[in-house]
Amino acid sequence: MPTSIEWNARYQANNEQPVACEVLANYTHLLPATGKALDLACGFGANARLLSQHGLETHAWDYADVAIAQLQQHDSTIHTQVKDIIQQPPAPTSYDVIVVCHFLERALITPIINALKPNGLLFYQTFIQEQVSDRGPKRAEFRLSNNELLRLCHELRLLIYHEEGRVGNITQGFRDQVLLIGQKIQ
Repeated sequence: MPTSIEWNARYQANNEQPVACEVLANYTHLLPATGKALDLACGFGANARLLSQHGLETHAWDYADVAIAQLQQHDSTIHTQVKDIIQQPPAPTSYDVIVVCHFLERALITPIINALKPNGLLFYQTFIQEQVSDRGPKRAEFRLSNNELLRLCHELRLLIYHEEGRVGNITQGFRDQVLLIGQKIQ
């Protein structure tokens, strides 16, 4: 797992404009009209900005202080925090929406689901092992196996699931990643 120093170096070297992940950008119509949202492992906060634009009280956590500082410069309405989410996961029943993009720590899936309020939504997108390009992590333990995200999130009501792998024409479609939107029912 990269250290905060390594992540800070990556963010300092990155000049790209952050873009919200597909699982959130393509399904904003599922967001509640009001509520509390968390962009977990937020990086430069593109997802947090989109959540905030949709009227949600938005929190953004990352353990790279360089990324958090840049997000604070662009949007002072987002509640930012430099935080090691592995050591300090979100509290139970605290968010209406949680977004996780390009971050995988399997042991955190249950605490993330527990952090959702009843009827809360989890938007999750990350890399899979069945890849068609060099995008994403090189190490297999940072990629999900086929249908693994379904199994990890089995207690949620499945709203959206998309995983194409290497089926069909691999030059088209949504490749290298999986996305899931699930709702906590209680």
